[in-house]
Amino acid sequence: MSLPKVDETIELIKKLVEIPSPSGNTNEVISFVEGYLTDLEVETKRNRKGGLIATLPGEDQSNHRMLTAHVDTLGAMVKEIKPSGRLKLDLIGGYKYNAIEGEYCEIETASGKKFSGTILMHQTSVHVYKDAGKAERNQANMEVRVDEKVSSPEQVRELGIEVGDFVSLDPRVQVLDNGFIKSRHLDDKASVGILLQLIRSVKKGQVALPYTTHFLISNNEEIGYGGNSNITPETVEYLAVDMGAMGDGQTTDEYTASICVKDASGPYHYGLRKNLVRLAEENNIGYKLDIYPYYGSDASAAIRAGNDIVHGLVGPGIDSSHAYERTHKDSIEETTKLLWYYIQADLV
Repeated sequence: MSLPKVDETIELIKKLVEIPSPSGNTNEVISFVEGYLTDLEVETKRNRKGGLIATLPGEDQSNHRMLTAHVDTLGAMVKEIKPSGRLKLDLIGGYKYNAIEGEYCEIETASGKKFSGTILMHQTSVHVYKDAGKAERNQANMEVRVDEKVSSPEQVRELGIEVGDFVSLDPRVQVLDNGFIKSRHLDDKASVGILLQLIRSVKKGQVALPYTTHFLISNNEEIGYGGNSNITPETVEYLAVDMGAMGDGQTTDEYTASICVKDASGPYHYGLRKNLVRLAEENNIGYKLDIYPYYGSDASAAIRAGNDIVHGLVGPGIDSSHAYERTHKDSIEETTKLLWYYIQADLV
């Protein structure tokens, strides 16, 4: 019986972030996860929303626990094809236009064709636009320059590009020798990688779990309702595994596991929080308690949907959330260790 190896987890995270999966267009990455779990001979099923549920039987089959991480990411849709042949965007998820200025992107048509582009200010050229640095970064001023010979809506439509096509952001993932991993979409593919490696270790090590445990890989978290359904009536504890947000006034860092005590939805279950802290302290796991004022998780969504569950939230610390994010292998490792001991612990 051994813990997942952090370097292998990071390699898996790298593969995950390289698969485009804006909310609403996640079949490719769900299929990847499904294949990973099928190879481990883990029972899985898809829900009607397109998420994936994996189940590991436990000794107690009358009381269940569920862990969830979301594989959907921020992205955009084509809102309008402009007279110039450039594209106006409508954002998917909660982020600001300034976070994607200058970013490479991919437009996927309804037929599956993919085209390269760059997200730019209309007033980008300082040799032409006097207000290039002062103009507001908003929907009116930001556009996609398509990397094709197009200068009109008709030429763009001849490519097959249309309103409603999904636009995904280049993750620009890098794994550094000093342990840092930086990429878009570490929220929440870092956590998905952790859960998949956790399942692998349980299966390979033939670990006997005390309770039947479900793992929901949700695919609509960024738009608010990824993990609010498919929770069995036997489920007692529901733990969201999602990023810990960093910034002024926060305790979360890139080297420990973050345990959320409250977010915009209110306090998380006090007993479960204390149990997570106890497990961390008994097993010498680095952790930080934190409050995220502008945050909601799949556990929040599950509570709002009326589920009678004990809910919690933990995850690796992520810098610059919903922009070009970064974490460290120490945080991945500490979060993995906390979850390893959690899935083998008694319910609250």
